Amino acid sequence: MFSTKVLYSGAALYATTSAFCAAWVCYALPAQHNKVGPYNFHRLAKAGRRGIERVPWRRLPKALGASGMGLAVAKALAGRGGWKLHLLDLRPPPEDVENATFHKTNVLDYDSLASTFQKVFDSDHRVDFVFANAGIVERFSFYEAHPAGKPPPPPDQTVIDINLKAVINTSWLAQHYFRQSTQSENKNLVMTASVGGLYRCQVSPSYCASKHGVVGLMRSIAPFYYQDKTINARINAICPGTVKTNLLDAAAWATFSDDVFVPIEKITDTVLMLIDGHDVGGTGLDGKALDGANGAGANGTGGAEKLWGKAVELSGRKHYLRDQPAYCDDHMAKCMLATERTTYNE
Repeated sequence: MFSTKVLYSGAALYATTSAFCAAWVCYALPAQHNKVGPYNFHRLAKAGRRGIERVPWRRLPKALGASGMGLAVAKALAGRGGWKLHLLDLRPPPEDVENATFHKTNVLDYDSLASTFQKVFDSDHRVDFVFANAGIVERFSFYEAHPAGKPPPPPDQTVIDINLKAVINTSWLAQHYFRQSTQSENKNLVMTASVGGLYRCQVSPSYCASKHGVVGLMRSIAPFYYQDKTINARINAICPGTVKTNLLDAAAWATFSDDVFVPIEKITDTVLMLIDGHDVGGTGLDGKALDGANGAGANGTGGAEKLWGKAVELSGRKHYLRDQPAYCDDHMAKCMLATERTTYNE
């Protein structure tokens, strides 16, 4: 799906992951910019069809995407109408998606990923949305004992390469092409983290570490991406609980209780919500409803800004906007505020 938005997913890189692309780039129609919820497929599709009749093809949004959650988001964007999608993966998607172009891409190879970004940008000279959605879990036990007398073999760190390094590279490339996308008025990067980026996860510590890294990356770059006039992009992360995709096999999923899963439609609704920038139906941890009119209350800015810099935790059909922990004291606040700059040489 082509758009000035880029979605990223590494789902199809491995047999254990879903079969759609690893990245998306999307453009958003001007008619969609001020749209607010409800965020359901039928209403979005209807609005999208109206918009696409008025907007020339060269101005349509662009997106990159892959399987599982990436495929679901791609289909939701296609349902809105007015999006050109670019799907990046090692294998083509298992089904056709409207207005989508597939690009064989290895997200573990920076040159491969960068080349595809350039190709997508060259086609319409804009990137509006990036969905950094790659993810696997480790396939070994971190706690396995090994024979004494020699060091153990190194742990498999593919999960770090895909879940974190590829997302860093995607965010780096998104920054570059956002700067050149001067036509776009609503640039977004959404990263897929996890509740494993907020809590401990004993069964999958490397996965947990990678997702903590994604949350830290998002919180670190979001202010600059938003405030820099040449980038002017909103960065957020989704932190879903357990979502039943091809990440695990049937036997592994059977070990989970049916009532712990996050419905796939909640994922798509939340990503669309972040693209549009207004919280809909979220609650704070105290159970009070958040401001659904705009992102101001949720963002804590006091203004009518759209959502940015948010880690959105998904639990069942609910979502919560999670701020970073408060500073322990004034000394720590002063210490960390000293890092609010782009280089240590300032």
